[in-house]
Parts: sequence; structure tokens; C-alpha cells
Amino acid sequence: MTRVALLPSAYPPSVGGVEELTRHLALHLVAAGHHVEVWTGNPDDAGAESAGIMDGIVVRRLPMPLPATNAGALWRTGTIGPRTLRSLHRAVSEFHPDLLHVQCFGPNGTYATALAQLTGLPLVVTLQGETLMDDADIFEHSQVLRASLRTGLRQAAAVTACSAFTLADAVDRFGLPAGAGTVIPNAVDLGAGVPVADGRPGPLLEGRPYVLALGRVVPKKGFDLLLAGYAAMDPGRRTADLVIGGAGPALVDLEAQAEESGIGERGHFVGRMDREEVAVAMAGAEVLVVPSRLEPFGIVALEGWRAGTAVVATSRGGAPEFIEDGVTGLLVDPVDTAAVAHALERLLGDEALRRSVAAAGHRAVEAFAWPAVTDRYVDCYRAVLARRRRPRRPWAPRPPASGLPRGAA
Repeated sequence: MTRVALLPSAYPPSVGGVEELTRHLALHLVAAGHHVEVWTGNPDDAGAESAGIMDGIVVRRLPMPLPATNAGALWRTGTIGPRTLRSLHRAVSEFHPDLLHVQCFGPNGTYATALAQLTGLPLVVTLQGETLMDDADIFEHSQVLRASLRTGLRQAAAVTACSAFTLADAVDRFGLPAGAGTVIPNAVDLGAGVPVADGRPGPLLEGRPYVLALGRVVPKKGFDLLLAGYAAMDPGRRTADLVIGGAGPALVDLEAQAEESGIGERGHFVGRMDREEVAVAMAGAEVLVVPSRLEPFGIVALEGWRAGTAVVATSRGGAPEFIEDGVTGLLVDPVDTAAVAHALERLLGDEALRRSVAAAGHRAVEAFAWPAVTDRYVDCYRAVLARRRRPRRPWAPRPPASGLPRGAA
């Protein structure tokens, strides 16, 4: 069995996609008999180190300041960075991992790359679209992080990504050789939903049908584009309200847009929702929409499939790699307001199509269950370790074609 040190950019109790993905991967690796520890950054990069047990797994949290040009960042990196590396090196000596696995490259990836260089452990890097979807566009602004990612990809024994779209960005902008990466899609916990119900609508709006969208309320998620498409629908065919769940800096602007667009009481902003609330809301929705301007994968679509809900998803990014347009969902360019309106009208106005798309998606989600996706990571680990253990042929200088010593005339 493999001993894996997972180094995600964040981990619960922090809330987010990478946190949940890494937690489920860790749990399923352990369930399959592997040994796992999680080593992640402290939310306060100058804070104290800590270690604890979560879900039966050792979780070590360490400050991981990223070098930058300002004096404060340089001081933190120069004083705290070496201490963190020493702590990580000590963790290696205590846990004895076979490999280091970075999930979502950030400062965690920088430290993991340095640790791999110090220890000789093989490095696996998994890209989750962080180069494209970071809210602060850190890879655009941080020369250090760009250089660190290039080094990590060059050093990695294996690179995986959630989509071919994400891998292509690593090739185009960060020096990953074409064909060097492998797609391992994101997964969903099939047991976390609620039973698929035939009786819609759901409980959110006291018996009123609704279209649902969920996520961080930031411009990249495209909720303003969904609002524009919803407002452009034929009023006679707008047979469901619009519910947007989530929190973020763009929420005030969205609320103002809804007011100005004239949809009035048909638009609802319900704020942050926990996992149980999300599952219930999805199961009750007529349609789930993923309207992102750019989406490296689109795990929300998998959650919609799990709930048995018809999905409309952005055509910009990785979603077209797993959603079959017109069969398991509808793909639409969210910038095209008329196309968004038409997709909503089409599904809301055709119950047979809506049920067919929902049922096909519900069947398709089985391929994205965590045990199946975990097996793909384990196959990756085995391939990395097999290459590492393969004996090397003794090296000897090849004589020149002339048979003369090198440099002889």
C-alpha cells in the first residue's frame, strides 16, 4: 500500500471545492488501505504550526508565506519559510511517505517542490484550474508563483488536471510539455445527495418552481450573465423563479441588476448554504445553471446530476468534456444572452426533455463516483513509483563512431 502526503492549498474546516475534493480523496485512499497524512498551509501564513486528527487522518498545518518584493513578505519568507521546510522535512522522517501529492498549486506547491528536491521524494501535481479561476488572478500578478509552478511542473514525476482544458493552459503558459499530463476528473460523493424526487418543485420557495445557480458570487462565475438571460426570457415562458445561492463581493451588484432588470420578486438571493441545504435545493430545482465565464471543470454540474436535476452549463472551459449537449445537459455560451434565455425556455417548456436530460445526467454521474476516481489516482501513484524503482542500466561513455578517443585527431 502507498503512503501519501497530500499537500492541498487549503483543507477543512476552510470551505471550498479544493478542501472538499482533498478531504474525500484522503478518506477514500484510507478506505482502500493506503496511508495518508495531510500537510497544508496555515490560513495565517505567519501563524503557529499545529497538528491534529480530522476524520481519523493526521492534518499538519504550517505557515507557508510566498516570497514577494515587499519587505514584510521577504521577512516572513526569510524567517518562517526555512522553519516550515524544516518542519516538513521532520514530517517526512516521521511519516515516511512514498510520494508528495499537491492538490491545487499555490504556496503549498512551492514548499512541496522544495521538499521534493530536499528529500528526493517523487512529486505529483494536480491542477484544479487555479491558474485560471483564482479570484485575485494571482498567477497574473506573482512572478514568484509563476516561476514556482514552472519549476514544480518540470520536477513533477506526474502531472494531472481536472480537465484537458486545464492541462492545455499549463502547456500554453507554464511550460508543461504537450502530452505530459493526464486528466483525472473531479468526483462527487454519491451518498451526499437526497433521494431523487419525482414531485417537483422543491422546498425553497413554498411550492413555487425555481431555476437554481450556486457558487462564489464573483464575476468569473457569471451570475450576472444568468440574470441577463433570465430577464431576456419571454415573460409568458418564465414559469420558474430564479434562485442564486452563495456569498461574495459581487452580490450587491447582482441585487441591483435584478432590480433594474425588472424581474422583481422573481429573483431570490439566499446567501451561503451548507452541504445539506445545497443538496435539498438542487433536488427541488427545475433546472440547475452553471453560467461561468470560464470553468475549468464544473463540479456543481456533477452535484446537479447527483440530484437528478436538468443541467445547463457553460461551454467555456472543461464542462464540454463530460457533458453531452442535448443528452446529459445543455451547453451554452453564457455571454450570449439570447442563448441562455432560449436554453431556459426550452427546458422549462418541455417537461419530457427536462426529465430525459435529468435522467441521463443521473446515470452519467456514476462514472464520477469517488471510488472510481480514487482508483485513477492510485494508478497514477503506482506508475510513478514503478518508474522510480525501475533499475537503471549502468552508464558508460559511448565511443565515437571513428573508434578514436574523444578529442583525438
